[in-house]
Amino acid sequence: MSSYSLSIILPAKNESQAIRSTLSELRTRFPTAEIIVVDDGSDDGTGSIAGECGAKVIRHALSRGNGAAIKSGVRAASGDVLVMMDADGQHRPGDIPRLLERLDEGYDMVVGARDSASQASIWRGAANRFYNRLATYMTGQVIPDLTSGFRAVRTDRFREFLYLLPNGFSYPTTSTMAFFRAGYGVEYVPISAAKRVGTSHINLIRDGLRFFLIILKVGTLYSPLKLFVPVAAAEAMLGLGYYAYTYLAQGRLSLATIFLLTAGITTFLIGLVSEQITQLLYKDTAQSRVSR
Repeated sequence: MSSYSLSIILPAKNESQAIRSTLSELRTRFPTAEIIVVDDGSDDGTGSIAGECGAKVIRHALSRGNGAAIKSGVRAASGDVLVMMDADGQHRPGDIPRLLERLDEGYDMVVGARDSASQASIWRGAANRFYNRLATYMTGQVIPDLTSGFRAVRTDRFREFLYLLPNGFSYPTTSTMAFFRAGYGVEYVPISAAKRVGTSHINLIRDGLRFFLIILKVGTLYSPLKLFVPVAAAEAMLGLGYYAYTYLAQGRLSLATIFLLTAGITTFLIGLVSEQITQLLYKDTAQSRVSR
């Protein structure tokens, strides 16, 4: 492992049942690392326990969300490399060296990709597979685990996209797609996650919809035409199909056909303009990386 300084960030909300053992193992394995626990509005003494275990504790008086906790931890971190992991016992500290080894090979971010046996439920597993495939299509990169919160990343790289991160549970989604868009190296290391201690704070329907919308949002920042072209093509095909039907059945051109064809052209043009805006948006970021 290279001689860089390490900051380990654990967002935590009501994780008093698991956090003591997690921090104890982290301190044993990484005695020189900076360990930051962001207590996101806990009411079960999570922050006090973390302080007793020697962690640097940042407290949110009210719960702001997992992403907001990560952002607070990243802003306070002093290490050259960040490791972000859950405080609920799912992520094993023993897997951290495997992530750091791949980081040493030149990658900018290394993500712990959970195997199928590590999914909390059948529905969560199915939802994650859908997100992975959609993100793979949007980015053109194979993404085996889009939503994993266990990752090691170079601090300066991650801070470039801090302003993009949502306050909820989808910071992994946004950061992964932003890294791919910026051309940074992202690698995945297979891991087996344990069953969490305590109750999950994720709501399948509410947070699932949020994940989906964020993929679309970041997708429009990443490659808008991949989103707009299929929609435009569907509108155009519907318009042509309806035209064929009305022409053969009634010998006329309907207003619905004109509307659908116009909508298809408009959607495509919006995507084209969005693509140009995206190129300009990332132009300054690319130039700043070259000038370093």
